[in-house]
Amino acid sequence: MATRPISPQDHERIAEAIRAAEKKTDGEIYCVVAHASEGYFFPAAFVATLSMLVVSLVVAFGIESLWLSIRLPYFVIAQLLALGCLLALLWAFPALRMHLVPRRQRYKAAHANAMKQFLARNVHRTASRTGVLVFVSIAERYAEVVADSGINGRVGQHVWDGVVRELTAHAGDDRLADGFVKAIESVGVVLTEHFPVSPGDINELDDHLVEI
Repeated sequence: MATRPISPQDHERIAEAIRAAEKKTDGEIYCVVAHASEGYFFPAAFVATLSMLVVSLVVAFGIESLWLSIRLPYFVIAQLLALGCLLALLWAFPALRMHLVPRRQRYKAAHANAMKQFLARNVHRTASRTGVLVFVSIAERYAEVVADSGINGRVGQHVWDGVVRELTAHAGDDRLADGFVKAIESVGVVLTEHFPVSPGDINELDDHLVEI
């Protein structure tokens, strides 16, 4: 997924896309990008420890099969040193942790963060319950569109899945800002169809991308 930082110019492009989309609808669009949704140190450390124990068991049997011997205290000390080095690497280089955490767990953490942002940013508190959150978590390679209850009754999940596919495709090409702009345009079309702008419509949410 995207590795380039989002520039101030990209932030302005995304904000302008939100403003343009909301001119045609009573709905509200809010965008959040998280660099990571969780630290994953302890899940990664658990997997690393379990893997090291399995490897050390294989090594122990290998030594035995060669008619060699090593004193148990030395073997345990070697295990502890190896584990200490491994944990130090995981602590110093957070990017390594992601390779040791199952995808399902990563997606679960990212989804939980999306729901947290939906509530924390008050996307659920628009007058007509027509707020939509466009969320990306870069480390987990995860994107989601969260729509409020006023929208869910009219728009099927397959519509948001299509927006997410396009957004992740752009992010995979390291064009995350372009992906957000396109996603905002697509969400705006859906909202305009079901919730066209009415006289006196008030902008209820900030029109910018939040980075966390």
